[in-house]
Amino acid sequence: MTITGIHHITLVSADAQRTLDFYTRVLGMRLVKQTVNFDDPGSYHLYFGGDAGQPGSVITFFEWGDLPKGAPGIGGTHHVALQVSDEQGLLMWKRRLVDLGLNVAGPYNRRYFRSIYFRDPDGVLLEIATNGPGFTVDEPLERLGQTYQPPAPDTHDTQDMTWSEPVDQILTPMSLRGGIHHISAISSDIHRTDAFYQGFLGMQRIKMTGNFDANDMPHWYWGVDGGRPGSIITYFEYPQNGKRVRMGTGQTHHFALAVKDAETQLEWREKMLSAGIPVSPVMERVYFKSIYSRDPDGHIVELATAGPGFLVDETLETLGQSLKLPPWLEPARGQIERGITPLRLGETVG
Repeated sequence: MTITGIHHITLVSADAQRTLDFYTRVLGMRLVKQTVNFDDPGSYHLYFGGDAGQPGSVITFFEWGDLPKGAPGIGGTHHVALQVSDEQGLLMWKRRLVDLGLNVAGPYNRRYFRSIYFRDPDGVLLEIATNGPGFTVDEPLERLGQTYQPPAPDTHDTQDMTWSEPVDQILTPMSLRGGIHHISAISSDIHRTDAFYQGFLGMQRIKMTGNFDANDMPHWYWGVDGGRPGSIITYFEYPQNGKRVRMGTGQTHHFALAVKDAETQLEWREKMLSAGIPVSPVMERVYFKSIYSRDPDGHIVELATAGPGFLVDETLETLGQSLKLPPWLEPARGQIERGITPLRLGETVG
């Protein structure tokens, strides 16, 4: 009964078309499913990810344009990082995004990876992080996360680096279809958060360090397989009197961790109930099954099954090309389609 990694993250968008254009045309991700929020079928739910939307590659959005702009804080997510293979691809991304008019910070030396930061049209803080050098650069594999490692003193020394030539198209070293590198959230008590992820969920604590941009702020990492990209959850500890998250556009609704199958998911649900942790019934999401709980600060954490996946109602070639509804919403298709604006599918910029 183990967590196998990240399954997906779900954010809130004000405009589905604008989000679609950014994640497909600017970042080159694939729209793998065009559907609606099963619990609020008057709004889009868009999924972007790897070629088949494999767990760990998927970023999804609810379109809730009537919500005000949100703000990060305790009980919310700080940012989500996408993975790129190496520093060459990272520098290419910086040049491409800057030339497209985005404000890009970095690259920064985060010791365990190099990364840049920018925002999507709703203000979501996005990071692109390299897959190396990894978490064993300052402690051996068998002792990961056992002792405090001070932040790197030279984290900002590389921030003026960029690619020397314009990058008019997304080249192979830049591919983001590997998906999520890590998700960083905000805690009021890092030890209580550790008790949830390591003590209860059984994830490996892989690093105890500080925020490289604010050294007095604890920053801890949990993951599987020694901190495999796509499995990593990190938390910054804000002061207990710090601001709480304000849900709205540009904020995370929830993120999901992956479990092997429905049987394992039921075992996790029983464990939560036995521990007195509130948890939802199993929810049928067609492409996976879900249960929902919360971390100690109230952030929604979902456990989602690895399958059956996004090919249950479309072929690999046609993923994301048309509106898909679950069987129980098909009788209302006409009404649903009249209530949403058809999406225009476009090509990658450049």
